[in-house]
Amino acid sequence: MPQLDTSTWFTIIMTMLPTLYLIMQLKLLNTNHYQPPLTKNPTLQSHNIRWQPKWTKTCLPLSQPQQF
Repeated sequence: MPQLDTSTWFTIIMTMLPTLYLIMQLKLLNTNHYQPPLTKNPTLQSHNIRWQPKWTKTCLPLSQPQQF
């Protein structure tokens, strides 16, 4: 039964690691990264609100106590 020749494994593995690293770097170089939006000063913005900014309470008909 023939023996498995492992004499070249070290060389192959050691050349594979930098190659994979370079391939990954080239892949990452071509990707588009997310750019955060520019921050705006909130004091300069004006909003036209047609309603009054207050809280309102909404009552559902089934949430009230039932009277018989």
